Amino acid sequence: MFIETEGTPNPATLKFLPGRDVMGAGTADFSSADVAQHSPLALALFALPGVSRVFLGGDFVTITKSDDSEWSALRPQVLGAIMEHFVADRPVIIGEGEAALEDVSPEDAEVVAQIKELLDTRVRPAVASDGGDIVFRGYRNGVVSLHMQGACSGCPSSSATLKHGIENMLRHYVPEVTKVEQVLA
Repeated sequence: MFIETEGTPNPATLKFLPGRDVMGAGTADFSSADVAQHSPLALALFALPGVSRVFLGGDFVTITKSDDSEWSALRPQVLGAIMEHFVADRPVIIGEGEAALEDVSPEDAEVVAQIKELLDTRVRPAVASDGGDIVFRGYRNGVVSLHMQGACSGCPSSSATLKHGIENMLRHYVPEVTKVEQVLA
């Protein structure tokens, strides 16, 4: 098994591509081993010293290291853990995770559908290429709430991406949108 590694805009995060489906459809973002109990892969990665966040994408795994760790020591350990997991043919996720709650008024359903379509077709592919994801969390009174995951979580450029890129695009295509804000959970 050959696993490629790519850098991301976040220097504390690397993207690992095992050459096969990881999540297929959907994503999973784990900020600690405590919240990763239904993912054998994430638990194996959190067992490594220096792993502070695990993000599972369609065909990649994004790892965020702690500040006191160096990629030169951690990278080979992550590669080994991912390889061992897939060679043993273990499941990535056991059962179903909890669905994220969305804060949306029923009368805004048409606007929300437009927002989600733009996020799915224009934004998510771009942030996935950088090892992250963006999740819609709500729309109220012209304000879109989004949650950044994976390499995008904590990335120095995520605020600029959110404000200048995503907010401007949504305001252009959906005039009802006045602002985009990041939610942390």
